[in-house]
Amino acid sequence: MEDVFRSCCAGLDIHQKVIVACIIRSAEGNKCPEKFFGSFDTTTRGLFDLSDWLASYEVTHISMESTGVYWKCVWRILQNHFELQLANPRHIKNIPGKKTDMKDAEWIARLTRLGVVPTSFVPPEPIQELRDLTRYRKHLVEDLNREKNRGHMVLQNAGIKLTSVIKDIYGKSGRALLYVLIENKPMTETLILECVYTTLRRKVPQLLESLEGFMTPHYRKMLSLHLTQIECLEKQLVEVEETINDYLVPYEEYVERLEEIPGINRRTAAVVLAEVGIDMSVFPSAGHLASWAGASPGNNQSAGKTRSKRVRKGNSYLKKVLAQGALAVSQGKPNRIQAFFFRIRRNASHKKSVVATVHLLLRIIYRMFSDQSRYNELGGSYLQNRKNTLTRSC
Repeated sequence: MEDVFRSCCAGLDIHQKVIVACIIRSAEGNKCPEKFFGSFDTTTRGLFDLSDWLASYEVTHISMESTGVYWKCVWRILQNHFELQLANPRHIKNIPGKKTDMKDAEWIARLTRLGVVPTSFVPPEPIQELRDLTRYRKHLVEDLNREKNRGHMVLQNAGIKLTSVIKDIYGKSGRALLYVLIENKPMTETLILECVYTTLRRKVPQLLESLEGFMTPHYRKMLSLHLTQIECLEKQLVEVEETINDYLVPYEEYVERLEEIPGINRRTAAVVLAEVGIDMSVFPSAGHLASWAGASPGNNQSAGKTRSKRVRKGNSYLKKVLAQGALAVSQGKPNRIQAFFFRIRRNASHKKSVVATVHLLLRIIYRMFSDQSRYNELGGSYLQNRKNTLTRSC
């Protein structure tokens, strides 16, 4: 006999064009539960029809798979009328050999009825919008770096060795020289002096030599295209940064708290807020938050032997930005987090030390947001001081 947790619930199998729904409702007495199936379009009108159909059966709880981005519109329409649960497809995979849309929907509904669907974290809508912006900023930065590398490749193919003299060829001086190459002007010391600034003015002979190459019309055109794309991406990046700052205004207090933590600046704080939000009640403990982010060791034991301790993938956006913060801390001024990093580093690899430091950062963030407290810097020698205190007490 199943231990029924909910009397009337539904499971949704979501696709790009269609949604298959299954409702399971408890029957009177000891009769088998009733099942109702329906298929709906994913258009807005179809989603409202789905909502009305579910309401007509007095459904209380609904579960769905996090299938790409298709679930988001469904969530938006249903969130104000039903108790929704979003599940990772790997966690509610159906029994092999029973793979149809109707059976998938029924399986999700059965799991929901028993209350065993592992719920995924879905932040409030303002946090979701901030998340879209911070993730888009990350993609813009990656696209910008790729475009700069393509421009660098064009210069190498043309025999232009400007990068040997200028560290950033896309800075003010470097970009002025690139436009001189595109315009095919004759290179002279006077022209170079007009283009470069600061200490580069002392490197005119080296610059003149590095600019000698084979800038054919083809390479000039390719370089022009890359520079145009770079400037377009930089303009978009500035616009996205301004929009992110506007979204951070209601959370300015939390941003200030996060910036007190070593290794976290304003950009990192924006990503942290976008990925985890400010309500820590959705995570039972700091360990659950670290596991969700993919910063906790795995637990795979059998017959008393540990098979693997690999960390799960987790939230790659959050884990990556905090890993960058952990690396920055390890190379900065002495502090509590840096002391922790090097303590782990003595007995483990560099990567494990970074993951352990990310785990520590997440525990600190969880405590600060849960208790509405601020970061307390204990100093770089706090581990040694604690060891001495324990020694004296013994």
